[in-house]
Amino acid sequence: MTPATDSPALPDARPALPDYVCPADGTRVAPSSLAWSCPACHGPLDLDFSPTPAPLGKLSGRVNSLWRYAECLPLPAPAISLGEGRTPLVGLAGNISAKLDFLMPTLSFKDRGAVVLAALARHLGPDRVIADSSGNAGTAVAAYCARAGLPCTVYVPAGTSPKKLAQIDAHGARLEVVDGDREATARAARAAADEPGTFYASHVHNPYFLHGTKTYVHELWEDLGGTLPDALVVPVGNGTLLLGAALAVRELHAAGLIARLPALYAVQSAAVAPLADAWRAGADDLVGETPQAPTFAEGIAIPRPLRARQILRAVRDLGGGFFTVTEDQIAAAQRDLAARGLYVESTGVACWAAVRDGALGDRTAVVPLCGAGAKTGPAGGDVGRSRERRGPVAPSTG
Repeated sequence: MTPATDSPALPDARPALPDYVCPADGTRVAPSSLAWSCPACHGPLDLDFSPTPAPLGKLSGRVNSLWRYAECLPLPAPAISLGEGRTPLVGLAGNISAKLDFLMPTLSFKDRGAVVLAALARHLGPDRVIADSSGNAGTAVAAYCARAGLPCTVYVPAGTSPKKLAQIDAHGARLEVVDGDREATARAARAAADEPGTFYASHVHNPYFLHGTKTYVHELWEDLGGTLPDALVVPVGNGTLLLGAALAVRELHAAGLIARLPALYAVQSAAVAPLADAWRAGADDLVGETPQAPTFAEGIAIPRPLRARQILRAVRDLGGGFFTVTEDQIAAAQRDLAARGLYVESTGVACWAAVRDGALGDRTAVVPLCGAGAKTGPAGGDVGRSRERRGPVAPSTG
């Protein structure tokens, strides 16, 4: 595959990439493989990779992107970087702060994982890259494939935001609109992924994506002077941000760089909440079929997340829990954030909807604002139709 002319090739002397390993049965897969799932059980893969983060004092002067945490990333910094990461951390109210991950090159946190997937694809040199997405992940993969000079096809469900479709198309990716829901879209993409020479840039199956999203927590740790808040609150559909956060917390704790583990809280839309239902049942995996209804939080409306067992275990291990939020709460939280100067898409406001009324008491917490409101528009109508009274903005924390 010929790389883009403005992106010099990666150096030949690269450290060996880690093996894939199946978390369910231990099957190992070579790092050079284009296999996208475990050949034995067909489940998603992890990486045999246990890095040691650099201490705080060694980060000064490094590149101002997520690649400053080089020791914790499974491949070298690529020439295709767009400066992703290092998003601002600002106060919202009381002890709650927000990390503005919608201020990324493609306007969502998915850039953290997409750049790592695109760098891996460029290293492996496939004939084509495919992805499936409800919008943001597909946009990010399309952008970074364009940067890397890789042909890309993105499968999206019918009903995906026209603004997200326009963004994917603008990056030169081929769009395949599937007449069905998010699961039907994933099935179509997986069928195409089995074609020879295809790299499946799956933000669910491929663990490189999780090692990109974990930089969210490494940045928090650095911004807070080598500490983490009492609680991390993240939206959960397929769990890519939550599982990345859990990876980073474990890395920092194992290295002795944090003394205590933050509690990890997951937020789902009450309309599609299979993980929250399993949590309330005390189960280790999904329990039966989850009722589904339309939701503004389309990005986390995943009825059967493939990494459900890992998500539930991570929340349990870190002493957290689950919140669900209604459509009214989502719409109100979006209006509230807009009144504070932050226009965030409806999926991205779910965590603020969960905690803004004091659900965490006096504990310190950070919520991610994951996607820009310009991608989808307001939830349930005009953002300004009924502005709510709110308290003063908390001082900036970064």
